[in-house]
Amino acid sequence: MRYYIADNHFFHTNMNTRMDKRGFKSMEEMNEFMLQQWNSRVRKKEEVIILGDLSIGNVEETNRLIDKLNGRLWLCIGNHDKAVLKREFNKDRFERIDYYMELNDNGRKVICCHYPVMCYNGQFRRDKNGNPKTYMLHGHIHKTPDVVGVEHYKEFVRGFPRISRSSDNPSPAPINMINCFCMYSNYIPLTLDEWIKIEESGISIKSVQNDWRHDG
Repeated sequence: MRYYIADNHFFHTNMNTRMDKRGFKSMEEMNEFMLQQWNSRVRKKEEVIILGDLSIGNVEETNRLIDKLNGRLWLCIGNHDKAVLKREFNKDRFERIDYYMELNDNGRKVICCHYPVMCYNGQFRRDKNGNPKTYMLHGHIHKTPDVVGVEHYKEFVRGFPRISRSSDNPSPAPINMINCFCMYSNYIPLTLDEWIKIEESGISIKSVQNDWRHDG
């Protein structure tokens, strides 16, 4: 089984109290809950693709953390993954560490990057039934107003009819970008199909709208 998750930000106090307003009593409580949630789903031999910003802790803290996380870990490096650049970082714990990956998940291409890639490889590919064959999974934008900009862009792209290889009839251009932000899954790594369902639920745009109502 393969799972995906982004932007846990272990050890990041401000992410809990100010930025994401996660609501934990302390950074330590946040770390413990995220660790429990992760290991409640992932078994030791299952794969987890981390789409960046796993930990803002120092290299010693981060090494202790990854020793506790179940799974065969893959990391798309995010802007806060500073520990990865340290010589003491335990890279042996990872199957692969890179800034960008193209993977196969049950016959579908998956583009993996910490940052949303607007025009990604294989974007327009569909199967004979018209279903998308490529997904772009990312993190970085959490539940910020940037989510609104990305959603507007996706709607803009879908407004253009496109002829596919499997049909002569034009249909809306596909764009399948999914923000795998950990709060959307209650900090549990999810499969591609589970993230597709979350994306279809519109949870990302709803979360931003709810924050605006709360702040107002």
